[in-house]
Amino acid sequence: MAAADLSVILPRVLIVSRRSVRKNKFVDFVGEYHLDLIVSYGAVPVIVPRVTGVHMLLDSFEPIHGVLLCEGEDIDPSLYEADTSNLTPEELEEIRRLHASDTAIDKEKDAIELGLAKLCLERNIPYLGICRGSQILNVACGGTLYQDIGKELTRNVGENEKVVHMDYDNYDGHRHPVRIVENTPLHQWFNDSLNEGEMGIRVNSYHHQGVKRLAQRFVPMAFAPDGLIEGFYDPDAYNPEEGKFIMGLQFHPERMRKPDSEEFDYPGCPSAYKEFAKAVVAYQKKLNCVPESVKLNKEMEKKRKIIVRSFSIARNIYESGHEFNSSKESELAVGAEFLQSNTALSQQQETRLKQMGATVRNGSSYWEKLKLNEEREKLARNVIGKMTVEQLSDLTSFYHMMGQICTEVLERKLHGVVNQLNS
Repeated sequence: MAAADLSVILPRVLIVSRRSVRKNKFVDFVGEYHLDLIVSYGAVPVIVPRVTGVHMLLDSFEPIHGVLLCEGEDIDPSLYEADTSNLTPEELEEIRRLHASDTAIDKEKDAIELGLAKLCLERNIPYLGICRGSQILNVACGGTLYQDIGKELTRNVGENEKVVHMDYDNYDGHRHPVRIVENTPLHQWFNDSLNEGEMGIRVNSYHHQGVKRLAQRFVPMAFAPDGLIEGFYDPDAYNPEEGKFIMGLQFHPERMRKPDSEEFDYPGCPSAYKEFAKAVVAYQKKLNCVPESVKLNKEMEKKRKIIVRSFSIARNIYESGHEFNSSKESELAVGAEFLQSNTALSQQQETRLKQMGATVRNGSSYWEKLKLNEEREKLARNVIGKMTVEQLSDLTSFYHMMGQICTEVLERKLHGVVNQLNS
């Protein structure tokens, strides 16, 4: 099979890049381990660049079969009620000094990733969040974060429970223990590596922030000794075989490898990517599963063409703005009768067709409706023009979702109408 054919067939996983500076220029990148694993398990990574305005263009990346969000800077604290952290200005300044590479807020990346996370939650698109990606998922669902684990959590636990979550001197080699929760996906993946009677493994750690209040829909999968949640998932949205996968991991299983080797610390390390990719493939199959087209006999096909012509004439009248021609009334009447005798179309769609002229009986009535529509459009544009970028982004996502739902319902209803006409 040609490479071009494979690019069409394989499911697409969106990954948002992280911005860095190289030779005084911005460079967008994604860690190679993420890309390698996605490809190795049968999907195509599509990199979403962190470029100004991209959060308004997410529809351009369709079709989206999965989203993987990973590394990046701290999330804007205003997005998760950070005013409850009780950190002093001096403490905040110290945090910025200690974690200078992470504390520079990137609002554009926040907007892109929160937009994708909400899209996944609305449409049940498979989502895997690693490190920052898990924090984005929690915030998108109403959860909160520790602005700094050391200042808000570590100082409140006993000496035996303290955990180093960021070791700049031993970046890739640092590990700390976590306790896996029974009967969770993590338990299943790492079960063969657990000592008898124990539920612990050692994971890497590259973060100074983490989940503070877990969003209600999620269930924890692992805890660090200081009580920090190291992994969580939505049990109602987890069934990879059926295309369901919503999960966040605070650690980086893709980077848990033995020194100077590509061998994983545990056989279960790549499982999150493997099961995520499995869900992505299944989700794509669900999207591509289109019902067989209904075959009509000659008489029904003739009636269908007459109705289609009626709607076509109505559309031309509506779009061209030409005066109503009474000679077309008999042909328009066919469409009007169809609308009156069937409930397959929604009220909104029926109104739209009527406005187009499907039930037009005289020109003056038509022009009155057209004028009213123009006034409504002007009012709508005025209201929308005052909305913020974030509000417009949410509104666009909402109507995109509603459009998909309407299309699915309309298709089912139209099939029902045709079946009734055949019986």
